[in-house]
Amino acid sequence: MPNDAPVWFITGCSTGFGRELARLVLQRGWRLVATARDKAKVEDLAAGHPDRALALPLDVTDPAQTAAAVAEAERAFGRIDVLVNNAGYGYLSAIEEGEEAEIRAMFDTNVFGLAALTRAVLPGMRARRAGHIVNISSQGGLVGFPGSGYYAATKFAVEGLSEALSKEVAPLGIRVLLVEPGPFRTDWAGRSLKQSPTFIPDYEETAGGRRRSVSGYSGKQPGDPVRAAEAIITAVTAPTPPLRLLLGRQALDNVRAKLDSMGKEIDAWEQTTLGADFPDA
Repeated sequence: MPNDAPVWFITGCSTGFGRELARLVLQRGWRLVATARDKAKVEDLAAGHPDRALALPLDVTDPAQTAAAVAEAERAFGRIDVLVNNAGYGYLSAIEEGEEAEIRAMFDTNVFGLAALTRAVLPGMRARRAGHIVNISSQGGLVGFPGSGYYAATKFAVEGLSEALSKEVAPLGIRVLLVEPGPFRTDWAGRSLKQSPTFIPDYEETAGGRRRSVSGYSGKQPGDPVRAAEAIITAVTAPTPPLRLLLGRQALDNVRAKLDSMGKEIDAWEQTTLGADFPDA
């Protein structure tokens, strides 16, 4: 295997975006480190490509596993060129209905696990003055929907972290990509979505209705995960990669509507905004 074949390290490869992206990486002749909490669920990806694919167990909330997986990837292939932080899951509840332990556990995976793995990979990328970090966010990282506020909070955090990181590492030759999908047919609602058992009647018209619609939507989403994986590769390999990549018409429509609404509100309150400064500022 040529040493110039890029090495992709992808978390959450057992199903969904992670798995489809891993397949495409191998189809292109590149090298792959496929990880999942249960290694058995990704061993088939590596089985047919022993010289350029490695399957590793990785729970991103476990610091020892994170360090070991990065060390093993670098030992096997010499470097990590593209890190894809895909591992994560959702949680449905109105804000008042949320359970403290479940909320904290989701933040541990979606935010703190992502950040820890990024920190572990960055030294090698800095040394080579090259690399790409792909963080799987969501349209929910830009638009807060009723019933998924805590999930949105994790993705808003990923957005802020990634935007700041992109400015820190750009002078070092490292790029950052935020991927913001709408609904895709990945069985996310059936496999990676938790719910609070509490339903407060006062939220039925907002959070309650959306909780029921989202949890019953699996298998009917408009997005194609294979096309999404192809789009991610297109963005990463572009001469001028974007910072943000929306995926799917629903994400595009929702984010454009939010930007339009924000612009109108900012304009309407401009004088109040400017009046908050000292007069001679």
